[in-house]
Amino acid sequence: MVCLGNICRSPLAEGILQSKLNSKDFFVDSAGTAAYHIGESPDHRSIKIAKKYGIDLTNQRARQFRSEDFLKFDLIYAMDKKNYQNICSLAKDDAEIKKVRMILKEMNSPSNNSVPDPYYGDDDGFETVYQMLNEVCELIAKRLVQASI
Repeated sequence: MVCLGNICRSPLAEGILQSKLNSKDFFVDSAGTAAYHIGESPDHRSIKIAKKYGIDLTNQRARQFRSEDFLKFDLIYAMDKKNYQNICSLAKDDAEIKKVRMILKEMNSPSNNSVPDPYYGDDDGFETVYQMLNEVCELIAKRLVQASI
C-alpha cells in the first residue's frame, strides 16, 4: 500500500487489509513515495478513524518505498496516479511494473480511480477514505484468499 507520505491513506489501507487476512498467510505493509515522515506514526486522524472500526495503527511507522520492495512484494497498490508513476519509475523492468496497481481499479471503478488525500481536510475526509479503502480491501482480501486455496 503506497501513498505520498505514508501517514494517511496507505497506513489505513495496510491496517484494513491486515484486518481481513490471516497474518500467517499474508504480509501487508505500507510505504510512501516521499521521505517527509520517515519513522513517524500515522496521522492522528487515520489512527482515530481506524480505531473507530476496531483497527489499531499505532505500531505502524512511516517509511519510504524503495526499489527493493519490488523483490519483497507480489502486489503493490498505489493510492493515486502520481504515486503510481513514482513507484513505476523505480522499476527495473516490465515484470516489476506489472506488480503495481491503482488500488481503486480493483473495484473496476469507472471514476477517478484515485483515493483522495485527506491530509489537508477535516475528519470527514478520513471517514470517506476509510469507507473507500474498506470496500476495495474486502474485494482484494477475497481474491487473495481464493488465489491461495
